[in-house]
Amino acid sequence: MTNRAKALINVALIAGIILPFAARSQASKDWITKSNSYTKLLLDVDKKYSPELGSSQGLAFYDTLIAKPTLANDQAERKERMSAVALLKQARQKETNTALKQDLDILINRSELGFKQQDFNLNRQVPFVNVTGTVFRGIQTLLDDQTPVERRNAAMIRLRKYAGMVKGYEPIASIWKDRITKQMLKPGMIYPSKQQMEVELSHNSSLVNGLEQLFKKYNLAGWEQPYAVIKKQLEDYDAWTKANVMPKARTDFRLPQEEYQLNLLGYGIDIPPAELAKMAHAAFTDIQNQMKPLAEQVAKKYNLPSSDYRDVIKYLKKDQLQGDSIMPLYKRHLADIEAIIREHHLVTLPGRPAIIRLATEAETAQQPAPHMVPPPFLNNTGQRGVFVLPLNMPPAPGEKVDKYNDFTFEAASWTLTAHEARPGHELQFDKMVEEGVSQARVLYAFNSTNVEGWGLYAEYIMRPYMPVEGQLVSLDYRLQRAARAFLDPELQAGIITQQQALDLLMNDVVLSHAFAKQEVERYSLRAPGQANSYFYGFTKLVALRKDVEKALGDKFSQQRFHDFILSQGILPPALMREAVMNEFVAKESSR
Repeated sequence: MTNRAKALINVALIAGIILPFAARSQASKDWITKSNSYTKLLLDVDKKYSPELGSSQGLAFYDTLIAKPTLANDQAERKERMSAVALLKQARQKETNTALKQDLDILINRSELGFKQQDFNLNRQVPFVNVTGTVFRGIQTLLDDQTPVERRNAAMIRLRKYAGMVKGYEPIASIWKDRITKQMLKPGMIYPSKQQMEVELSHNSSLVNGLEQLFKKYNLAGWEQPYAVIKKQLEDYDAWTKANVMPKARTDFRLPQEEYQLNLLGYGIDIPPAELAKMAHAAFTDIQNQMKPLAEQVAKKYNLPSSDYRDVIKYLKKDQLQGDSIMPLYKRHLADIEAIIREHHLVTLPGRPAIIRLATEAETAQQPAPHMVPPPFLNNTGQRGVFVLPLNMPPAPGEKVDKYNDFTFEAASWTLTAHEARPGHELQFDKMVEEGVSQARVLYAFNSTNVEGWGLYAEYIMRPYMPVEGQLVSLDYRLQRAARAFLDPELQAGIITQQQALDLLMNDVVLSHAFAKQEVERYSLRAPGQANSYFYGFTKLVALRKDVEKALGDKFSQQRFHDFILSQGILPPALMREAVMNEFVAKESSR
């Protein structure tokens, strides 16, 4: 499987979406059991060739194993996956259950997209592989507050294997040097973006230091020698990359059109990027118009000289939360949001509490935006999802700190909590545990459109109940998502420059320079195509809700509607619409 395809599967697994059964009707259990038996054909391949994924899902068997990213392993994996897909296609011909056939389509389509991505990467590209990030993620999975103590020592074995200090294991950095060198010998290859390489490599010192901090935090013994070895290997690999790959790197950050289209499909976007950009431009203007009366209310409340939403938001950002005051505010607003959800019957809440914490420096370097880290689901021993809130991106050596002011002011905490915690991603994942969903519908149906569409929709249903300051900033976050959906494709098409995108985000969306910079890097370098998915998934859910309201009239219950949506797992919009209109609407109509 390609590195990009693996990354997509990694995201799916890291998002915690391999699920156990919950209490359901026996009929549901029967088809889910059969579906999961088919899904196991692909899961076995994934766990065999990417054991870190099994480890991240609580399977201790995989804790001391690591992936060996050799070309021979990739080819062996491809052969096994193709055999599995052939069996799935045979099953698709004989199965009659509609839901089961849909699951088989999900499994087949996901795999075939992965084959296309793999072929493109192998035949057309010299890859940029940030080995430091690979090692950090593999160790961080085991060195976590919610990982059982008895599993943490496995991090030592995994570290030694990454460094090639165990018989039968070559240093992971050496494997990638060899593979990249061979790709460079092929004629007509596409090289990575120089800017992407510079940005990612500049953050690696934070990740390497983060490894040391993890070993110290959990009081492991004997880590110093293998850490010193891997640190030197990673530094040498980065130096080799700068000396050998970077001089030939593309000066244009834009992806080849074929690769960008594959990205969009992987993220769940199935319409032309120009069409999406047109929709987003219209939404951007509409949201700005919705912000005007709210900005006027806030300006009047605080006797501000200007009622322009930009000036009002800048005023709200001046009162920054500091240190120990951050978490109490977020936790208080989480409780406020839960009370609102119950009072207005928006969705059914789980019994378990939600967790919020601040990010470490290394976590911020790896993921500079607020995010949800869900728990493992294959072997969950009490772990829960965590809403992680980054603060300031650690500077590269010699650079000044570029401070965020976007997450640590009170008006923003309402929307961020709604998106990442409840009723957003934390509830999205908890609900899947409680309901029990086929593994195909969550693991292989996973993409950003389906996940992030719900996160933005969660903000949407909460916004009317927020204080006026929170409502204004919530619309500003929605403005940001609309901006993403035209800035990303227009950057890739060469219609606008990175500086123009940065200026728009800072001036019209009122982001800090730090946040606007990492946004532009996201569209240009880290994950081109992904940021579009928030807006696209949101528009699909809103359109679906309007159609359901029209069909049901007075019988429409948003609590039952939202519960049904979440009970389906992470489905693509087309399959979600089919389930809602055929099952939910039919059932609700008969009430």
